[in-house]
Amino acid sequence: MTAAIVVGYGSIGRRHVRVLEELGCETAVVSRRRVEHSPRFTTISEALSAKAADYVVVANETSAHRSAVNDLMSNGYVGKLLIEKPLGDLPTAALRNPFELAAVGYNLRFHPVMTALADAIRGQRLLAMQAYCGQWLPDWRPGSDYRKSYSADPKLGGGVLRDLSHELDYLLWLRGSWRRVTAIGGRLGQLEIRSDDCWSLLLELDGCASVSLQINYLDRPGRRQLIVNTVDHTYSADLIRGTLERDGRTQTFDVPPDHTYREQHRAILAGDTARLCTLVQGNRVMELIAASERAAAKRCWISA
Repeated sequence: MTAAIVVGYGSIGRRHVRVLEELGCETAVVSRRRVEHSPRFTTISEALSAKAADYVVVANETSAHRSAVNDLMSNGYVGKLLIEKPLGDLPTAALRNPFELAAVGYNLRFHPVMTALADAIRGQRLLAMQAYCGQWLPDWRPGSDYRKSYSADPKLGGGVLRDLSHELDYLLWLRGSWRRVTAIGGRLGQLEIRSDDCWSLLLELDGCASVSLQINYLDRPGRRQLIVNTVDHTYSADLIRGTLERDGRTQTFDVPPDHTYREQHRAILAGDTARLCTLVQGNRVMELIAASERAAAKRCWISA
């Protein structure tokens, strides 16, 4: 039986624990708070001293991701590792990776619609991509006050540009590295938060010269869509409805709750790296986030 440790027990940490236990993993939690899960440890060092671990998931607040990884390394852990997205709050110049397998939690790579789209456009020349994702922040975590969440606080790594960096990851995953970016964004709405709530980006990628992206905490109801124009076809992906259109013909996919998380964990446990986001790729997303912020501040294009 795989022994797993989940660092952090907020909404995403609880989800990882539930999915791992459904997959048959013996799962412990690291949390400073008293939580309804046993075993629970207050520090990573305590958890690793008490039990051998095969797999660790870092799911605490974004600003604490790197310190958690450093704690793992200082305690001699070299097993399998998943770091929830984004990799951190800022890009890093050098990434140490002593782990058997290490990945960043961009689980939309495992969404059936997204994998079908990736297969469909492989080998085609892309002309343009338009991505849109928005969801009303108060609806994200039912039963909790959004104003007290890490999403509301930039000091904890919150803000929509990092929270919805899934979109940045899958654009790079589908069509390669970014060449340049310009952006407009910040706190534009009336939510009682200190972090950014809306961004619009225009990018040039290696494999697509015209890419636009809008992400926000404002949409009611939520939307998550991607339109891709190739020389031969137009594709429209709706990740919430589970549909993929090609030239108006629609294919519908069954996407059970937790499916993308379950498949991501299965891939890591099996050592299947084909669709996983590596630490290097995760850091490239962070570099794009930092470049987008500079572009908005300077009102200019930023090149990679």
